[in-house]
Amino acid sequence: MDLSQPTQENVEYMIEAIKTKLRMATGAAMQASSFTSEKYEDLKDIYDMVSSKDRFSISEVEALVSELGKLRS
Repeated sequence: MDLSQPTQENVEYMIEAIKTKLRMATGAAMQASSFTSEKYEDLKDIYDMVSSKDRFSISEVEALVSELGKLRS
């Protein structure tokens, strides 16, 4: 998938990938529609970081969820 363009489709793809990778129990609370392309670069940074790691500590997951919460519109 070409994630170089800040489209809503790409936002949805990245949010779903992040939720899957982090195995988020509260994933249902994080809807892709809550994110806009205005914060695309920040979301892409989080996506890239999450994609690059195999495991996350509880504190890392909490920090990532907190950052994602700040990006919601």
